[in-house]
Amino acid sequence: MKLIPVAAAVLNQTPLDWRHNSANVRRAIRAARDRNVVLVCLPELCLTGYGCEDAFHAASTHQRAWAALKELLPETREMVVSFGLPVFHQNGLFNCAALAADGRLVGLVAKQFLAGDGIHYEPRWFKPWPARVRDELVGPDGETIPIGDLHFEIGGIRLGFEICEDAWVANRPGAALALHGVDLILNPSASHFAFGKLDVRKRFVLEGSRAFGVSYIYANLLGNESGRAIYDGGALIASVGKLLSAGPRFGFADCLLTTAVVDADATRMSQARTASFKPELAGSNPLCVHTKFKWPEVSPEAARAVRERSESAACGEWETSEHLKQEEFTRAEALALFDYLRKSRSWGFVVSLSGGADSAAVSSLVSLACELALKELGPDGVRDKLGHLRNLPAELTPHSLTNTLLTTAYQATENSGPITRAAARAVAEAVGATHYEFDVGKLHRGYLETVESALGRKFDWKNDDVALQNIQARVRSPGIWMLANVRNALLLSTSNRSEAAVGYATMDGDTSGGLSPIAGIDKAFLRQWLRWMETTGPDGLHPIPALAAVNAQAPTAELRPAGAKQTDEDDLMPYDLLDDIERAAIRDKRSPMEVFQLLRGEYCQFSVQQLGVWIERFFRLWSRNQWKRERYAPSFHLDDENLDPKTWCRWPILSGGFEVELEELRKAVQAETG
Repeated sequence: MKLIPVAAAVLNQTPLDWRHNSANVRRAIRAARDRNVVLVCLPELCLTGYGCEDAFHAASTHQRAWAALKELLPETREMVVSFGLPVFHQNGLFNCAALAADGRLVGLVAKQFLAGDGIHYEPRWFKPWPARVRDELVGPDGETIPIGDLHFEIGGIRLGFEICEDAWVANRPGAALALHGVDLILNPSASHFAFGKLDVRKRFVLEGSRAFGVSYIYANLLGNESGRAIYDGGALIASVGKLLSAGPRFGFADCLLTTAVVDADATRMSQARTASFKPELAGSNPLCVHTKFKWPEVSPEAARAVRERSESAACGEWETSEHLKQEEFTRAEALALFDYLRKSRSWGFVVSLSGGADSAAVSSLVSLACELALKELGPDGVRDKLGHLRNLPAELTPHSLTNTLLTTAYQATENSGPITRAAARAVAEAVGATHYEFDVGKLHRGYLETVESALGRKFDWKNDDVALQNIQARVRSPGIWMLANVRNALLLSTSNRSEAAVGYATMDGDTSGGLSPIAGIDKAFLRQWLRWMETTGPDGLHPIPALAAVNAQAPTAELRPAGAKQTDEDDLMPYDLLDDIERAAIRDKRSPMEVFQLLRGEYCQFSVQQLGVWIERFFRLWSRNQWKRERYAPSFHLDDENLDPKTWCRWPILSGGFEVELEELRKAVQAETG
């Protein structure tokens, strides 16, 4: 047996935070050394941070990354470690994995397949490296370093790389590496969280290890790195189709190691027994970099000790829950909010708590962030993470921490009712928020009187419906912003994705905020999640029964007089239908006619005429309200239905508004109904 203790590290990095990023890398290497690990795979671009965006085009960014690498090399004595950094070569910038062995830089592998769709924008900054090309890089100190499509023979063990996207393509580099007889493939990744994505990662790790006859080590980033993307960690180590170790996801620590012991002799014999395996026997191979290294002898007993110390045991039972999407949503949002707070150095969060579903969900998520952080890190760990805060209570409990970090306010006008006021108060008390009640009716009436005086007429609901609704939402903005300013806190907007799709939100009213945490999730799921939180809650935590006061209501903006009995779905359409239209029209890019044909069978409880009206309404509102989506506060990315125009779904602010397509739809509906 040739046993090799290996580790995949997940790190919570921050773009361009040089001290923090290097400290996390150093911590990971030292933790691995303490566990007798010899080989460590660190995440993609871990020295700079993955989300540097156009800062990658600054010469100082890759110069400082190179300096950080050189400073960290002594940490790799008697170890083999891969680092991620951008490398400038031949007037091009390349996304590279740097392999160090025993304190020396051995070579640089450049990424071949750049992620350029959805949330990723790598081709803007990096160049893809061509397959089977090796070059030499002259470093700042005049040293010559091999760079390119390389693999390595380190003391008789062969290593290769697939850097994140390289493993997601059909012609992944691992196939060529297998022909060169590599023993291990390292995958340093920056793979953002999305619902259901973990299963895809597991498939390519397991299938890669099986098909290529290798051991496979997958490392990832963790946390809210740069604002929008959430990284869930979830390191994986597999060998010839068997999962050896899986790391926890959504952890609050800066560094987590997942360890395993792989057997190079076993993988080699697996290749030898595979009839289809045909090694490349072309003699001298210029793509292979050779270096001396003495791998320690590892006994089966020592190997068992390394396996037992893996943090993979920290994976929660929630990973197998029948409510996995609800669990993932809770933990992704909680970690993202906690990281956003500390990285922005804000002193807390402020929410305009209306007594409705959206603001109740946002307030609950802040409370859950406090509880999950304390559960994992303990009071001392939370104090360390939130070291910029001087007002943390002496005794840190989930309630006291939430009470310090979360401030809510119910803002009443004459159209607000006792049900929403009571619901807001109940939710605030249940989650532990500091809660206020504002009466903004006087401000509202003042605006009405001012503009009525200027126009020389009275407003009425028949002729001025939209204006009368919007002014109520807007008068709530200055006070809640002031509360956020006074507390040096971050104001959270409470709009969801379904509202964003049709512009059912008052710009500079309920869209006010510096961060919009639920703008990436649809209303239908949000209501399901609130019901789950009311009765069940996340594994290891608890439900919030006070949400019953919210869940019992039909969603409403509560901006018209009480006698109007306003509801969101009366104003728009049923939320389930709205979300299905959105998926078909925006995610799947179907025309109005195609959406009609697709959904008529699924919604046969509605007449053809009514369905046609609602589909037309969606497309008109979608086209008219792109300017609102352009102005929404940053939101968290959760799935491939995101509407964020910066990172996912681009649409022209001015367009033809589907006039021709909607005319075709109306004619088809008329033809069916006579």
